[in-house]
Amino acid sequence: MDIPRPPKANTRRYLYVGGALAGLVLVTVALSQLDRAVPTVEAATLWTDTVARGEMLREVHGPGTLVPEQIRWIAAVTAGRVERKHVEPGAKVSATTVLVELSNPDVELQALEAQRQLTEAEAALVNLRASLETQRLNQQGVIATIRSEYLDAKRAVEVGEGLAAKQLIAPTDMQRAQDKREELEARYGIEQERLRVHTDAMAAQLDVQRSQIARLREILAFRRQQAASMRVTAGANGVLQELPLEVGQWAMSGTTLAKVVEPGRLKAVLNIPETQAKDVAIGQRASIDTRNGIIQGRVTRIDPAARNGTVSVDIALDGTLPAGARPDLTVDGTVEIERLPNALYVGRPAYAQANTALEVFRIEPDGRSATRVRVQFGRGSVNAIEIVDGLREGDRVILSDLSQYNEHQRIKLSS
Repeated sequence: MDIPRPPKANTRRYLYVGGALAGLVLVTVALSQLDRAVPTVEAATLWTDTVARGEMLREVHGPGTLVPEQIRWIAAVTAGRVERKHVEPGAKVSATTVLVELSNPDVELQALEAQRQLTEAEAALVNLRASLETQRLNQQGVIATIRSEYLDAKRAVEVGEGLAAKQLIAPTDMQRAQDKREELEARYGIEQERLRVHTDAMAAQLDVQRSQIARLREILAFRRQQAASMRVTAGANGVLQELPLEVGQWAMSGTTLAKVVEPGRLKAVLNIPETQAKDVAIGQRASIDTRNGIIQGRVTRIDPAARNGTVSVDIALDGTLPAGARPDLTVDGTVEIERLPNALYVGRPAYAQANTALEVFRIEPDGRSATRVRVQFGRGSVNAIEIVDGLREGDRVILSDLSQYNEHQRIKLSS
């Protein structure tokens, strides 16, 4: 009779599987320890430079435009409709050249109304002067009458005193005569004081009316100036650069009508990156490339605020401008910051910034490979940068952007 037996474990198969897994782990570890394949770069496509020691010129660079030193913006003094244009942009103009003529009936009516008010005020002054003078003369007549009556009363008292001494006049009559004299004496003084007050008031009233006339004359002059401003003149010698209005167009008060520039006096306005503008100072030398010649200049103004990552720097130009120089011409400018004697420097690698550390590839002496080294940079310029640590004089480095090889410590250079 058959008896079933339990199956035996396949120990040998388990040993094979375990050995395979262990070998796979060892191979993986070994491969991870191997260096990545060194990439090859064509040397002719790279931008290289040699570390040098000597005088290093620090400069900053920025694009810009030529702008006139003297710009005259002409705005409308009062609203009006453009009736006529006498010149077009690009024409040479003088201070008295009429650019456009405007019309506005309201301005003319205001001038006429101001003239009418002035005429009425002047007539009122004449009437006031005549009236006051008449009153003064009348008061003088009153004073003359009272003076005459006062002198009569005074003589009557003198006569009464003589008669009273001889007892030929009653005491009451004598007292009455004395009272009359005192009354007329008082009235005479009062009327004289009234004349004085009237004379002073007369001068004050005339001064007030004269002030009113002076004010109306200023208003009339202003209204006439408004009317005259309808004939818009250049106001300065130069070239008419802008005249945006057309015949029939309505211009509001304050609207820019024209722009007159003096083309012979231009300056350059450079846009320096804000990271480099901190070293720019008034008086530094600069050179401006107009694509038709290079002009020397100097820094005259630095904008206190940064806009869109740049700082505006004004450059006053020295010497004669090259042919073709005109307002709004695009230029490139370089400002000389300082000269560093006995500095260790090299051409500026891609992405290198002043006072920062950056890894670059240093070319080996055989010229067949390059090794990554960490370099501490110092002060920078447009095309050069100072080396603080990491490189020595005579070392050759690659300045081109090799960021795609950031994972490699070495690269091969093919000829």
